Amino acid sequence: MESEMTQYIVLLAVSVGLTFLVGRLLVRAGEPFLLEVFHEEKVTRSVNLLLSVLFHLVTLGVLAIISVTDVAADNALQEFVVKLGVVLLTLGIAYGISMLVLIRVRERRRASEISEHVQERLADRGISTVQTHPAGEQGHL
Repeated sequence: MESEMTQYIVLLAVSVGLTFLVGRLLVRAGEPFLLEVFHEEKVTRSVNLLLSVLFHLVTLGVLAIISVTDVAADNALQEFVVKLGVVLLTLGIAYGISMLVLIRVRERRRASEISEHVQERLADRGISTVQTHPAGEQGHL
């Protein structure tokens, strides 16, 4: 019974420690992406903090569930290793999803900026970017 409690405490300590380490890495790696998107440090820090809180809450919630889930294993060490493996996979998936979101936000912002730049250049040359419908086709779906 005492070894189970020790294993549980060690698993929680390792899981929480890794979660905060990965979360900190995500904050540092994500800041340049967000700064590129929002162009303001104050907004970037705010969004980064919100994303960090979301990452930590979701990940810690999943880890809490994992910590009390029974795993079919031959001994306590195998059970610990399996649970730690699930913790690492969970952190990897959460980190990957977070980075994908940051990359998509940056790509959308870049596409929007390019579109605005092209429209400005076309307007400077007197080319209209407003779409017109041929006669008789307006209002038809």
